[in-house]
Amino acid sequence: MMMPPGLVSNLQEALQNRKGSQEQGSKDNEDPPEPASSTDENPEPEFDPSKPILLVTNSDGVESPGLTHLVEALVRQGLYNVHICVPQSDKSVSGHSVTFKETVEACSAKVSGASAFEISGTPVDCVSLALSGALFSWSKPMLVISGINRGSSCGHHMFYSGVVAGAREALLSGVPALSISLNWKKDESQETDFKDAAEVCLPLINAAIRDVEKGTFPKSCFLNIEIPTSPSKNKGFKLTKQSMWRSTPSWLAVSASRYPTGHFMANQQGGLGLQFAQLGRDASAAGAARRLATQKKNLEVIESVGASGKSDSNRVKKYFRLEFQEKQQEDIDEDTDYGALESGYVAVTPLSLSTPIESDIQMAASDWISAAIPAEQ
Repeated sequence: MMMPPGLVSNLQEALQNRKGSQEQGSKDNEDPPEPASSTDENPEPEFDPSKPILLVTNSDGVESPGLTHLVEALVRQGLYNVHICVPQSDKSVSGHSVTFKETVEACSAKVSGASAFEISGTPVDCVSLALSGALFSWSKPMLVISGINRGSSCGHHMFYSGVVAGAREALLSGVPALSISLNWKKDESQETDFKDAAEVCLPLINAAIRDVEKGTFPKSCFLNIEIPTSPSKNKGFKLTKQSMWRSTPSWLAVSASRYPTGHFMANQQGGLGLQFAQLGRDASAAGAARRLATQKKNLEVIESVGASGKSDSNRVKKYFRLEFQEKQQEDIDEDTDYGALESGYVAVTPLSLSTPIESDIQMAASDWISAAIPAEQ
């Protein structure tokens, strides 16, 4: 069976690099060289079948301080088997999007005390794949925790939020879930706030796992937890409802002369999707560099040719960037997530898969439909 040329080339580079390092090490005959797997691969932590399984995900990657401090807090207790499945790149405003009919790459990551994978997809992809049984040896953890997100996910932001979508996807699969966000504010927040945030929500996480085991945790919703800007100074937990709050979207025009070629690459997913984990990091790194160069060339061709393959000299191209502008709320209702958060509480909002429609809205819609669609004669 012939292997793909790209794969062969990757292996050749990897073997050549290893050969050079082994020849250098052979000068010292006292100690034999260690196998590459002892340093290149992330050893799996020992699985304890007596401990509950936790799946942790987020929307901004394995190196985010929110994930780091949350996992450290969970591992330090020694009560759970912690597994991680997160996007390879920032997907903070991806909503409930999925990667359909495209290859998704899963690459092992090194996280102390946990089994971890990075996915070339969205937070929803991460949870869906992890719960499928195709990635891990299990298909249903005790609890899914999505977070800790940098920035609040209150109000209408829940519809945009990738971290909330991760918890929602778990509920769709029948698994209890929590989404956690820190109300990060520029020039006021600091990285250590994530450590405090993890400590603040840890009792709630432990209580959730305890009650899931007892069968008393709510089955028809997941909980969205919003932690205030100064976590260690919070006023306590407050049960809230989703507010109508949202930031104002602002589309800013970007100069074409300052729009770098290959900018779209930041959000492109991995192309080949080959699993290089068994080939070692040398081979995967060589292949990734080659694929990136190929993708850049392909991108230049795509940008220089119209959709029909003809010259696009007559087409007008404009570039824009979306930003969200904060707006002040005059009336802050502490019964809502936004109001409680701004008042210093840890806001806990139950969210279901269906949006309840108030009776007056239902009646208004019914009246309109009756008038718009004539009754059969």
